[in-house]
Amino acid sequence: MSSVRTTGYRRLVTDHFEPQDESDPTAQRRLRGQLEQIDYTAFASNREVLAQAVGAADAGKFQRLALAAAQARAAWVAAALKASEHPHPLSPAELAQLAHLRQSFEELSEAYEAMRRMVERGYIAYRMATPS
Repeated sequence: MSSVRTTGYRRLVTDHFEPQDESDPTAQRRLRGQLEQIDYTAFASNREVLAQAVGAADAGKFQRLALAAAQARAAWVAAALKASEHPHPLSPAELAQLAHLRQSFEELSEAYEAMRRMVERGYIAYRMATPS
């Protein structure tokens, strides 16, 4: 699998082999069965490891990640606006700080999206808030 960067985010691109030879239906069924076993192994491994590392997701965890990403975005844009108050070429230190703030926002945003995908794919459970 490769990673492609689009509009500021990395997107995973699947690169699965898809055989075109349909001359032997038995071989095709056997291959599909093997590939399903491989996919299930990856699913089970992800579910086991991620459930231990992350635990169940809930609205609170999503809110904390979303808030951290929003704060990082605000810090990045505020720093860019401050740098633009007095038009001048950015110093290497200013540029490094701006890049660090952007990277912080991108990493937190990616972590939010990764946790959402974990729930979507069934790797971790999502626990609904119980009514008080």
